[in-house]
Amino acid sequence: MSLFHRSLLLLGHDVMQTLQDTRVILFGVGGVGSWCAEALIRSGIGHLTIVDNDVICITNVNRQLQATSLNVGDVKVDALKKRLLEINPDADIVALRKVYNVETRPEFDLSTFDYVIDAIDTLSCKIELISHALASETTLFSAMGAACKLDPVRVQVNSIWETDRCKLAKLVRKRLRQNKIEGDFLCVWSEELIPQKNIKSVCGSEKCFCPHATNIDSEKNSGGTWCSQKAQINGSMVHITGTFGFTLASLVLQDINTKTG
Repeated sequence: MSLFHRSLLLLGHDVMQTLQDTRVILFGVGGVGSWCAEALIRSGIGHLTIVDNDVICITNVNRQLQATSLNVGDVKVDALKKRLLEINPDADIVALRKVYNVETRPEFDLSTFDYVIDAIDTLSCKIELISHALASETTLFSAMGAACKLDPVRVQVNSIWETDRCKLAKLVRKRLRQNKIEGDFLCVWSEELIPQKNIKSVCGSEKCFCPHATNIDSEKNSGGTWCSQKAQINGSMVHITGTFGFTLASLVLQDINTKTG
């Protein structure tokens, strides 16, 4: 296919065919996951399931691929699927507006996927997904905290047990030990931590979909995870979240190339 001609020149026919046949499920399509999804589709992944229960907020525009000033309030996975199909109309893309947690875990048979990508930022859901993926014996790649960082050169890949000075990774390791989960997986992380400015976090949108906002559209709002429910809002920038997302995608591509090429 001419769409992937430059990829073919680098990877060859066998790897490109494997990419087309590969099944990936990605949880979380925010600042990290949205860029990962696009990189996978532009690289030739033929089957991608994206899972997220949120809607687009005006504060997403600075870092999330599918978010613009024109589609605030739209469902994130639906907006992203539309864009991905414009890139490759032949891709099999399944968009699920769902939250992943202990209640919805039985709805996902992770063993039917070649790769599971974790771009969730809610700790309890993240631990549940990691536990499920490790038990399913599929290949898991996970993103740690991408907020409060400015230097993309410091983004790195290691075993979860070899991470250091990342707050989210520390919490993940602690929860895994508490749950006696000893499995291993690669994660994208950075030890950089920049203190935030003492500025009150507000949405700034005239049509906010947070639960405590006025003029809530209950249909769009149902089942979402919004900033007003978070204990703390962390600042983040697109060149970091994008680097995290691209690095996650690269782990899939490199693994396939190593096994097939």
